[in-house]
Amino acid sequence: MGFPGTWMTESESMVYRVVPKCACSTIGQIMYYSDHGRFFDGDIHDAKDGMHKWAFDSSQSMISGNVRNHASYSFTCVRNPYTRILSSFFDKICGIQRNGKRYRGNLVPTLAYNYGIEVGGDDGKGEFDQIASFRRFLLFARDTIRWRRPMDPDIHWSAMSGHVSTFIVNGGQYDRIFWTEKFNDGMQGVLDNLDTQHAVSLSEIPRFNESEGHGPKRLHPVEDYFDDLSMHLVYEIYKQDFDLFKYDFEDPANKMPIGEIDLDEVHAKLGD
Repeated sequence: MGFPGTWMTESESMVYRVVPKCACSTIGQIMYYSDHGRFFDGDIHDAKDGMHKWAFDSSQSMISGNVRNHASYSFTCVRNPYTRILSSFFDKICGIQRNGKRYRGNLVPTLAYNYGIEVGGDDGKGEFDQIASFRRFLLFARDTIRWRRPMDPDIHWSAMSGHVSTFIVNGGQYDRIFWTEKFNDGMQGVLDNLDTQHAVSLSEIPRFNESEGHGPKRLHPVEDYFDDLSMHLVYEIYKQDFDLFKYDFEDPANKMPIGEIDLDEVHAKLGD
């Protein structure tokens, strides 16, 4: 299977397992900057050179050799499951993507027909009941993850532990897993262990939120989107994410972690 979703700097200073909706655009740009002294002009996901990505055939042998030998500092970043699934809804379901089209073509019409989801019209700018539509989307997300219907789960709402685990199962080992909610502390902890070609000052790095502006603005506090049933669905989907990455299932309003990530526990439980 190899190492899907894995990026590595050309200098092999660091290896990063991408977890969608967890600051991956900013992390990718930091990696690019650390090698080249400049940011990639555009969405880092579109970069075809300047860094190694598992999606490139020419990069796979280098990434495989590095990761299996644990030759570079390896890390990933995670996010509160409540805010992550909300972000996925507003970006991927309600939003118009950077190519000017809806995400995955006929996905939104299918959701409208089968689940009664509204997204604010063709341009995503119309008014709609965000809370009701989001809760219906949660049913859809659960169906894709639990029963793989009406489609396989999408990377943007499949569990973080699933993304994190492929790296371990195939022979990788993480040196650090940090939280999006404490990004500067976590990313600084990575950089402190590296010798990069260009120094990175996190206080001067912009946040590259490439999904911002794709969809309608969230109108309500996070907790308003989750009633008892919604919380049950979220726990059914993301129980391992809450447990391993130490987020508060009981309180959707609390996006901050409530404990420390135990790397040994993560490797033991996701390495089977």
